[in-house]
Amino acid sequence: MSLIEIDNLSVTFRAKGREVRAVEAVSLTVAARESYGLVGESGSGKSTILRAICGLAPISGGSIRIGGVPVATPRGRAFAARVQMVFQDPYASLHPRHTIDRTLSEPLAIHGLSGSDARVVKALEDVGLPAAFRFRFPHQLSGGQRQRVAIARALMLEPEILLLDEPTSALDASVQAEVLNLLDRLRDERGLTFLMVSHDLAVIDHMTDRVLVMQNGRAVEELTRAALAGARMTTDYARSLFDASADRMLDPAKEAP
Repeated sequence: MSLIEIDNLSVTFRAKGREVRAVEAVSLTVAARESYGLVGESGSGKSTILRAICGLAPISGGSIRIGGVPVATPRGRAFAARVQMVFQDPYASLHPRHTIDRTLSEPLAIHGLSGSDARVVKALEDVGLPAAFRFRFPHQLSGGQRQRVAIARALMLEPEILLLDEPTSALDASVQAEVLNLLDRLRDERGLTFLMVSHDLAVIDHMTDRVLVMQNGRAVEELTRAALAGARMTTDYARSLFDASADRMLDPAKEAP
């Protein structure tokens, strides 16, 4: 059984007086411990799928199941303990007036978990940050450090699934590689399942086992990592994305220092 099952998902909402079909009849499955990518240009609907899973976008058709069970509306604590999301902009996703300690401790308090001091220190260590960062504020951290904190926060409840919405697109290229390698290591160590959104096939090639190419809210083509690496796509749109990223495709066997 797949851990994530999305069947004929549609998301429709109104904007400026008109109906917008952000996602139309998209289906996909993600196995436990798999890393699955969603790629496409801006407006293709890929981020909307992640938001629909979290209950942040209205589902107008289809279904979403986690571990064979339909997701509840609204999403509850059991969902949060199992599924967490890392957003694109680490500065916007962290409360500017909360210390890192408070940011990381809050999920534990909400779920009634004890030992927050030790858990916070361990979480920072796991993402490569010193314990002294506990009492800093987001504006005192670099972009890469803020995204490491966002990843640490997502892992505080020890979820099975991370939804990653362009997690490195706001970072410099060198920092991007560091954060991608961090995510790769954490997936391996913790047995995590990733559903990752990117507009960049170079990032997807580095991080995922399979990828779904999306255009205008619809699924265009699904590719394995081997098919992507061998440029064996069958649609013109997927080919155009590949050609745009070909000179930046990363070798998955090589890690940045």
